[in-house]
Amino acid sequence: MKLAYILNTYPQPSHSFIRREIRALEAQGHTVLRLAMRPSDATLVDTQDVEESVATKYILEAGGKALLGATWRALRRDAVGFWSALKTAVACGKRSEVGILRHLIYLAEAASVAEACKAAEITHAHAHFGTNAAAVAMLSHMLGGPRYSMTVHGPEEFDAPRTLSLGTKVANSEFTVAISSYGRSQLCRWAGAKDWAKIEVVHCGIDPSRFPEPAPLPKGPARFVAIGRFVEQKGQLILLDAMARLRASHPDTHLTLIGDGELRPQIEARVDALGIRDQVTLTGWVDEARILSELEAAHALVMPSFGEGLPMVIMEAMAAGRLVIATYIAGTPELVKEGETGWLVPASDVQAFADAMANLAATKPSKRSTMAKAGRDRCLARHDVDNEAQKLARLMAR
Repeated sequence: MKLAYILNTYPQPSHSFIRREIRALEAQGHTVLRLAMRPSDATLVDTQDVEESVATKYILEAGGKALLGATWRALRRDAVGFWSALKTAVACGKRSEVGILRHLIYLAEAASVAEACKAAEITHAHAHFGTNAAAVAMLSHMLGGPRYSMTVHGPEEFDAPRTLSLGTKVANSEFTVAISSYGRSQLCRWAGAKDWAKIEVVHCGIDPSRFPEPAPLPKGPARFVAIGRFVEQKGQLILLDAMARLRASHPDTHLTLIGDGELRPQIEARVDALGIRDQVTLTGWVDEARILSELEAAHALVMPSFGEGLPMVIMEAMAAGRLVIATYIAGTPELVKEGETGWLVPASDVQAFADAMANLAATKPSKRSTMAKAGRDRCLARHDVDNEAQKLARLMAR
């Protein structure tokens, strides 16, 4: 098949799962055209992301004149289809937080996307996230572009389902993907019952070849690693408070925070205010090799998130033979099993996090190893990127 991936900002350091999915489809013989609205503002430290940026066509780089030209040609080519797309864009804009004008820009982007897909003989388009990329894919289809599907991750889409017109996007899609059963349940809330049958579960995938037989869990004091954007929903500030409570009983415990974002100044200030600078390391964004190295040096990944879909870093940690301490939210309990592969705690509960981290420190090394192996086996069975890409390709071909 000749496929197009329609994305808003690509590549981004936190979206390596999209890159893996695209490359898995290509390895299975499909052609994938990468169409993003704009490049990322973030510095790309992973060479694979740099390669993806070179391979991506950026719609907005053509400039406003090119977008207006594509829009005019779409109107001339099929006036009825154009007015249908225009009405849909206006209706979605009225419901949205960004307004009608922004959706008219999406319409112009969609006209350009439709032309790019036609030139490349694309048979199916797929969007990641149910936000503006899905809007562009939907409007492009209405302007004569290929049929489309979308993967909805959460939690952002589930925070504002009406303003994102999720039900409309599901209804107009060929099919819609949720990354967990929980995600599917949330889509069923906002889609008409007649459309439930087109909502499928396809997991985000990891590349098992990147996770050979894992290194043994390290000896010595408990070491934890947290990976993610420094934003409110990831809950890193809760984790720092938990580390402070552990200081008296477990002074040698160490936490490495991988990532960056708008909350970094607050995180650094909290580290200093709590007096745990010697127990916490901030690395910024690092490449996949460094992430694997940090996981290897840790006993467990900690995820104090308030809102998630199903975090990729949990899959990567489990595949690397590491335990997981995470919040009992969204799709996480579908993968992490309490007492079997890690610990699940209520979101925002500082003491529960501190207790879980202390429990890991008190767990015998043999029990830790048994739990880590169980987590690795479970993750590899459920999240092999080649298997999940094959599921997606079958849906696209259908």
